[in-house]
Formats: sequence, structure tokens, C-alpha cells
Amino acid sequence: MRELSQLIDVEEPAWPELRETLDTSPVSVEVLPLDDDLGSASILQLQVTARSYLGAVALHCGGLLVDGGWLRVFGSPVSGAAHGVPSLARVNRFPEAFDPVWRPETGLVVAHDVLGGVFALNGAAPAGAGRPGEVVYFAPDSLRWEALGVGHSTWLAWLVSGALDEFYADLRWSGWREEVRTLNGKQGLSLFPPLWSREARQDIAATSRRAVSMGELLGVARDSCRQFDGVDPGFLGAV
Repeated sequence: MRELSQLIDVEEPAWPELRETLDTSPVSVEVLPLDDDLGSASILQLQVTARSYLGAVALHCGGLLVDGGWLRVFGSPVSGAAHGVPSLARVNRFPEAFDPVWRPETGLVVAHDVLGGVFALNGAAPAGAGRPGEVVYFAPDSLRWEALGVGHSTWLAWLVSGALDEFYADLRWSGWREEVRTLNGKQGLSLFPPLWSREARQDIAATSRRAVSMGELLGVARDSCRQFDGVDPGFLGAV
């Protein structure tokens, strides 16, 4: 177990490089205000150093709103901050006090999108696709985990590179920005017919959409997996 000073006081911390990447991103990225105490507690619980992008996000920012809020990357936000994006600690149910034996064995949820998609960093015993240390995506249109083939730092750089337009090409519609803008950080969009239905896949613009809590959206997705396939996708994050 490493002390907080060993995690923070490192050569070549990642935050300056990451901040430059965020500032020069071709997509909109809002860096949310930080709760310093929460940031320190989170990096201690994670036991990662500030040389990593994961440690840099947990320690230095309250989270990221990417592409107008379509995607929320979790960090350590101040309580009552605008948008209401939950913390990495809350989403992953960190212990209230530091616990040296606690680990997210299946994976650490690092981001949600407004459709109920989940990005997670695989733990030692992944519940879905991919290898330990690989970022995976729970796709709400297929109700499956998909391995992305990269680690956290590469994934985060990819997110803000402008690649989301292609990644979500079949899951966006004319006017999606306006709809996303009305949501807070704990809400997502529920579609009818459901996102995984043939009708939605053929013409997502023809679906009806309403704002719901992210907890409800993730719960419906998990229940649908159990009902259709008899497979539990596992933990999708607590909001």
C-alpha cells in the first residue's frame, strides 16, 4: 500500500499533458471544478499515481463533459457543482474511509454516455469482454460488453480527438445536441422503441425520447440482459 505522498509527488505528472490535450481538443470539453479533499481520497483509494491519466483526472478535476455533455467522464467534483455529475467515488461505491483491501475486481466505471453506454476499466477479474487493464464499453444498442483494445490513457486521448462522431454515427440524430443540453449529469435519454430494437437500429431519429435518471436507464439495460440472454452484465455504475 502506497501513501498519498508517494502517489502525488511524482516526476512527470500527467495533468499538464492531459490539460493541454483537453484545451486543444476539436470537440467541446468542459473541465468541472475539483474538490481537493475528494481528489486526494480518490487517488489514495485507487492506488494509482498522478503520472497516469486516471490518477490525473481523479486528483485534478471534477470530471469532464465531452461533446456537449453527451459523455461524462468521472472525477472528483465539488458538492453542488453545476450539472450534478457524480464523482468517480460515488459511481464506483468507494468505501467511505480508505480501505487498503478494497478493489473494483470486475472493473472501474470511468464514464457514462447519455444513452446508458458505460465505459469501464477492467479489473483483475473482468465480468465482460477484454483483458485486465483494458477499457471496455457496454453498448446499450446490443446489450453487450465490447473490448476497445486500449488502456485508459489511450482511451481518454481518443475520446477528445473527435472520434466520437464515428463511434456514435448510428446512435445520433438531428437535434441531439439540443436534447442533451437539457439534461443534468445524473440523467440520460430513454428511447422508445428501445435502442436495441430493430426499429431503433433502422431509424433512431423516429424514436421518442425522454429524460430519465441514469440509474433507471442502467437498471432497465441490466434487466433486459437478464431477460433476453439470461446473462447479467454486472455492475454498470451507481448514480
